[in-house]
Amino acid sequence: MSMSVEAARSLMREWVTNPSLRVHMESVGACMAAYAATVDPANADRWTVCGLLHDFDYERHPSKEEHPRVGVAHLRTIGVDEEILDAIMGHAEYTGTPRNSPMSKHLFAVDELAGFIVACAKVRPDGLATLEPASVIKKLKTPAFAAAVSREDIRQGVAELNAFSGCDEQAHIARCIAAIRDAQCLSKGG
Repeated sequence: MSMSVEAARSLMREWVTNPSLRVHMESVGACMAAYAATVDPANADRWTVCGLLHDFDYERHPSKEEHPRVGVAHLRTIGVDEEILDAIMGHAEYTGTPRNSPMSKHLFAVDELAGFIVACAKVRPDGLATLEPASVIKKLKTPAFAAAVSREDIRQGVAELNAFSGCDEQAHIARCIAAIRDAQCLSKGG
């Protein structure tokens, strides 16, 4: 069974009430869709579903013992396919799940970065409108800014993407900014 983007968004909204977490999940979904357009266009909706649902259990089950295991177990009961489930497990380093598929590599690479891009946009008078990769890279060097975002996960995600497809940091950040901007994710938290 293939879950539709609409069904994934409905499930996400059922489990997640926090507007910031919703924006994060929409942003990751948008980044995944942008990558799927070139990496796996026939499965773009599946990639979007993966991004939308990667943290859907986090609000209810935030501990490392539960997230994302509880969510993946639930998704399995409703027939979500194993590639999506493996990618969701792999986005959390502490699960030890290898990232073998293009979907899982991209989910890991966009997750923390999407959150960081949203944080950058929130401190700019024009939000995402004129945000450039150079500004994001500069902010990444400021440990106190968006301190909860793992710079190590961002670096590792970029390195894994680079090894997989030759995508460098600047191009990766640019693609994610454009995806979040185009999908108007910052307005989807409510």
